[in-house]
Amino acid sequence: RRRARGDRCGVRWLTSGLKVYYLPFQSMPDVFSSGKVTLPSLFSAFPIIRNICLREGVSIVHGHQAFSVLAHETLMHANVMGIPTIFTDHSLFGFEDLSAIHMNKVLDFTLTNINHVICVSHTSKENTVLRANVEPHSVSVIPNAVDTSSFTPNPAARRPNCITIVCITRLVY
Repeated sequence: RRRARGDRCGVRWLTSGLKVYYLPFQSMPDVFSSGKVTLPSLFSAFPIIRNICLREGVSIVHGHQAFSVLAHETLMHANVMGIPTIFTDHSLFGFEDLSAIHMNKVLDFTLTNINHVICVSHTSKENTVLRANVEPHSVSVIPNAVDTSSFTPNPAARRPNCITIVCITRLVY
């Protein structure tokens, strides 16, 4: 099954004015969903991520989703470039099975120099602090919900010549 974006590569502008980069990374089937994920590369993504961060004047990088290879790589590269980084974690992995041990090590490695972590519950915070060896004072809890009747972006408040990156992640699980 092909994803909606197909084999797109390059930059697209959405009708809302949001700029979307489709990166030319090799992908493979995701065992946790019907979609695809990028292959872990660690360093080969750096030139493209660096180019985007410099071209767009990125001032903060927010990674999301423990299984997102692109989020982890972008957080590491942004940190090397001196760009502040934030990671949001929803997961509640265990400590005993092979996949949990692997992801815990990935999180421990990625979050070593992160500026801040956001978790969606106090239980998630405790779990992330233990799994990723993160200091508790570096983790905030923001409940996992948005009241869309109270939170609506104001187009008039948009700053010209300013680009906002909302989230770098894959949008499936």
